[in-house]
Formats: sequence, C-alpha cells, structure tokens
Amino acid sequence: MGFTTLFVLAAQAYYRYRFLDQIARIFEERPLFIVPRGAPVEGAEDVRFVTADGLTLRGCYLKAAAPSRGVVLFGPEFGSNRWACHQYCGPLLDAGFDLFAFEPRNQGESEADPTYAPLQWVTDRDLADMRAAVAYLKRRPDAPADGIGLFGVSKGGSTGLLVAAEDPWVKCVATDGAYATYSTMVPYMRRWVGIYVKRAEGIRKRLVPDWFYGWIGLAAMDKVSAKRGVRFESVERAADRLRQPTLMIHGRGDTYIKPEMAAKLFDRVAAADKELWLVPGAKHNQALNVAGAEYGRRLVEFFGAHLDPAPATPVTRSRLATTR
Repeated sequence: MGFTTLFVLAAQAYYRYRFLDQIARIFEERPLFIVPRGAPVEGAEDVRFVTADGLTLRGCYLKAAAPSRGVVLFGPEFGSNRWACHQYCGPLLDAGFDLFAFEPRNQGESEADPTYAPLQWVTDRDLADMRAAVAYLKRRPDAPADGIGLFGVSKGGSTGLLVAAEDPWVKCVATDGAYATYSTMVPYMRRWVGIYVKRAEGIRKRLVPDWFYGWIGLAAMDKVSAKRGVRFESVERAADRLRQPTLMIHGRGDTYIKPEMAAKLFDRVAAADKELWLVPGAKHNQALNVAGAEYGRRLVEFFGAHLDPAPATPVTRSRLATTR
C-alpha cells in the first residue's frame, strides 16, 4: 500500500471524525436566490389531489384555447408556487398545449407534512408528490392515451428526471437548471475542505481524488437523511435509465450549479435524442429572462415534436447548443 493511499485513508477517517457534523450542516443550508412566484390565472381549473401517504396537494390545470396538442406537467422550483407555470410555459399554452402545475408538500398552498422540512435536495417525499401528480393526470377523463410531457425548473426538473426514468407514460422531459446529487456535491466538497484545512488548495489538487470528497459528502448526506427521516434520491442513476427525448436548459453564468455540473448530468442521460442548451449570461433559473422569445420557441418546438398528435418527423439529436 503506497504512501498516497495511506494518506487518503487516514484523511478520510480524520475528516469523518472531525468535520462530519459541520459538513452535514452545510448540506442543510438553503441557497440565497430570488424565487419567482406567479399570480393566479383567470379560468384555470383549481385541482386538489392526494398523495400515497394521504396529503392533499394543490394544482392548477390550464386548458389551451385551441384543440389540445398535448399535456405538459410543470414542476416548480424549490420555494415557488404552481402559478409560476404561466411565466415559464405561457408560449406552450399559446401554442395549444394544456398545462398542469402543482405544489409539492410544504410548498405554496399544498398541505404541510409535519414530519418533513424540505431542502433543495430531492428526496423520496418530492418523488412521491410528483408521482401523485402524474397519477392524477392519468385519472382525468381528458387524459391523453399515449402520455404527457414534463417540464421542471431546478429542483422540479431534477424530480422530473426521476419520474420520467421510471414511467414511460412521460413521453419527453425538459428541464431548466436541473442538478444531480453526486456531481453537484463533489465540487462543493473540494471548495468546503479548504475552510477546514490549511494549505488545502495544493493538497486537493495534487493528491485527493474525487471519490474521497464524494465519500465524505455521502456520509454527511446519510447523517442528514437519518436526522430528517428522508431518503435523498440519485438523479444520476435516473439519468442512466432515461430513454425519453430530453431537453436540458442551463445558464452558462450559473454560479450555484455550474455548467460543467449540468454537462456531467447531461452526459449520463441515456436518451438518443437529447440536447443541452447553455444560455450565455444566464444565472441559475434565469435563462427565461435572458433568452426571452427564444426560450419559448425552443420549448414549443421540443414538445411539438414529441407530443403533437400530428408532429413533424423528429430529428434524432445528441448535442450541446449555445445561444449566439
């Protein structure tokens, strides 16, 4: 066993003993950014549906004026509300797509789960809530026989990838600002370790592999998971199973979930038809504000290709796109 291996093993034991509590607390900190919340839309159908564990969630169903070209389920970002769907998906509604948006437990007007304190990381409770939203759409008398599309922002997008990977009734999925678990955690661990160790910059660049930081981070997440009584879901593993057409939108100027983190998640998506659109100058969840009409056009094009009853011949693609 070489010196480097012994050093890493000793460092693992030391970090776990000395700093696990502090690192676990970091995972429980909430990010500081502005979360958009929409206003109620006139004519929207007010919806209530029940999760598998008995909580009542709130949703809204917006019908297109023209004959429906398909249904898109919208998953809002952490801390937002169901009405934010209109600012993100207005062009879809105008183009003839029905929209259904919902608020997960402890968010908006949905019922609160007293045993759950949500964080930005996706848990089994978030997954259960979006599963319940899909189940509700399946029960509607106007449910499309062949399935729906899904569009989620940030945490809503990450949860959407998990649901789409397990349910083929979700025919295609688009995300904005989605993030994974492990590939987000490791870069942050590399940054955090410098808080605790002198001259750590040189050590972490020369000697310490990614799996070392991942090991410490996973141990911290296990600690938080046990404390909060939840299971943190692996978005990476879902991406490995995801076969449906996928559009990932991400801000090139995102300093929370950096573009390289999004690219790693995109690389794991198993779908043959996939695209990562990086929007220059856009920070986290700000691609809509930066790209404007192009944002809506791409969403309409994507869902039109995969949900429209008489779509144009889809083009198989697997590429990274950047707005000029």
